[in-house]
Amino acid sequence: MNLAMVAGEASGDLLASLLLGGVKARWPQLHTAGIGGPKMAALGFEAWWPSDRLAVRGYVEVLRHYRGIKAIRDALGDRLLRERPAGFVGIDAPDFNLGLEKRLKAGGIRTVHFVCPSIWAWRGGRARMMAESCDHVLCLFPFEPELLARHGVAATYVGHPLADAIPLEPPRAASRAALGLGEHDEVLAVLPGSRRSEIQYIAPRFLQAVARLARSRPGLRFVLPVAPGLRALVEPLVQAHAPDAGVRLLDGQSHAALAACDLTLIASGTATLEAALFKRPMVIGYAMHALSWQLMKRMAYQPWVGLPNILAREFVVPERIQEHCNPVQLERDVLAWLDDPARRERVAARFAEQHQLLRQNTAQRATDALAKVFAL
Repeated sequence: MNLAMVAGEASGDLLASLLLGGVKARWPQLHTAGIGGPKMAALGFEAWWPSDRLAVRGYVEVLRHYRGIKAIRDALGDRLLRERPAGFVGIDAPDFNLGLEKRLKAGGIRTVHFVCPSIWAWRGGRARMMAESCDHVLCLFPFEPELLARHGVAATYVGHPLADAIPLEPPRAASRAALGLGEHDEVLAVLPGSRRSEIQYIAPRFLQAVARLARSRPGLRFVLPVAPGLRALVEPLVQAHAPDAGVRLLDGQSHAALAACDLTLIASGTATLEAALFKRPMVIGYAMHALSWQLMKRMAYQPWVGLPNILAREFVVPERIQEHCNPVQLERDVLAWLDDPARRERVAARFAEQHQLLRQNTAQRATDALAKVFAL
């Protein structure tokens, strides 16, 4: 029996691998295939295309790659309609997956979407498309199933798999030892995104802030986890913008960096939730093509973009977007955290509450739902 899955980019590969671990434990003989990344492949997933082929961000960037992405989606749809898997699970990547799911559902293949699109934040019209595309949605956040029910979409709150995977007490000392960092070192983890377009827009701003911090805070250590396949893009940027800051590039190892650091300068996205689960203060930054930003800004329903702030319903950590994501402001925000230990302790306590809320044994809940939807 086969199960088809699609996960786009590094964050989707991570989420899918955590779900896939539960699937394999429950149905060891089940063959999984589709679009995925290295973490999924390590669990026996057969990737017909790599997940990074879908890793684009913003309207302008998507337009540049539209033909190639559409060709992949069409070819994948054709193959799945021929081979008739037991079901299809789309992990996040709604711009790619919802259209594919709609076609598969119309063709008689049951579909599940894992990670509710942020219809509570922007693009609420997607809820109607989900009703047409998905037989069931697996939701990461507790308020989402009720919202989807208003649009006739069946859904289950399964919690967040990262909340299960990340320990309640972060392994700070062990991670520092593994990365060669001293117990008393002051450490900033720099995470400028996992997509090429993110790196191009965000990394120069982050690294210019790092260069300033290296001068204003001597002794501050910098670690920068690099997503697979992006080292050749990141290394020249470090040399161009922070050549003397001693930035240490890590091959992946974002969780080790977050566990080891005192705080993080981080791009908006799933990584901000990971940082919160590691109880780390953060400065969230984001920048994109100006036209993409103007279009997205008009669709926003709420003032926050970072997941920790959205869950808290307030600005518990600073967000700096577009022109506000500049080296001077980012340096100021990082120093404000470093100089206020009591503030760092308060936000860590808030993040501990979020961790407990999201820790729901996602693999068990999700596979229970899959068993019902796909009659496995």
